Amino acid sequence: MLIDIFFMFYNNLIMKKLLTLILMLLTLPSFAFDREEHTIISLYKKINPAIVCIDSQIKKGMSCGTGCIIDKSGLILTSAHVIDSGKNIVVTMFNGQNYDAKVVKRFDENDDIVILKISAPMELKTVKFGNSEKIKVGQKVLAIGNPFGFNGTLTQGIISRIDYVKNRIQTDAAINPGSSGGPLLNKRGEIIGINQAIFNPDNNISNIGIGFAIPINSIKEYMKTIKDTI
Repeated sequence: MLIDIFFMFYNNLIMKKLLTLILMLLTLPSFAFDREEHTIISLYKKINPAIVCIDSQIKKGMSCGTGCIIDKSGLILTSAHVIDSGKNIVVTMFNGQNYDAKVVKRFDENDDIVILKISAPMELKTVKFGNSEKIKVGQKVLAIGNPFGFNGTLTQGIISRIDYVKNRIQTDAAINPGSSGGPLLNKRGEIIGINQAIFNPDNNISNIGIGFAIPINSIKEYMKTIKDTI
């Protein structure tokens, strides 16, 4: 009899502890991420140090945009319209460090691409080029930029259309003023395009989800021809 009472008490005690533990676990906040979220979080952590903010003094005031570090020596790829014909180009790294930049190469006018150079005391993180010939409409993409001065902003979307005539990638990933020159990335973290512009019928009052990027392959081909001159 005493043995039965003992085991009954013991089992009740175990059940109480289990119930207490379950209740504690249920009340804890959930920090679980799915596989896709883990991938995006990891890509951003890896790539963002290679993305910079670019400010240039132009005739109309300050022009702001985004750039991608493409070489450890300090070469930066961006949109030419970001710097225009301005002077006093300043590059801000992801950690807030500022460096003066100079133009080392302008592409053809229609390409809207320029290469800058900074001199930094440390080895710089760089981006990796992908293959824009393999992209498909419906493919998920990421964009990193500095829209309206919000540095290091990550957005997500898809490739909405490929304009083979104008050689542009259309995307619904949010691209706003300040995002020009930033990377359009595939889910492997490779650059498939350089963000250039948005369809803007209302002068930046709203983002209607139509942005354009220059395919990276056309840039890579040009880079081959000027490699020895940089």
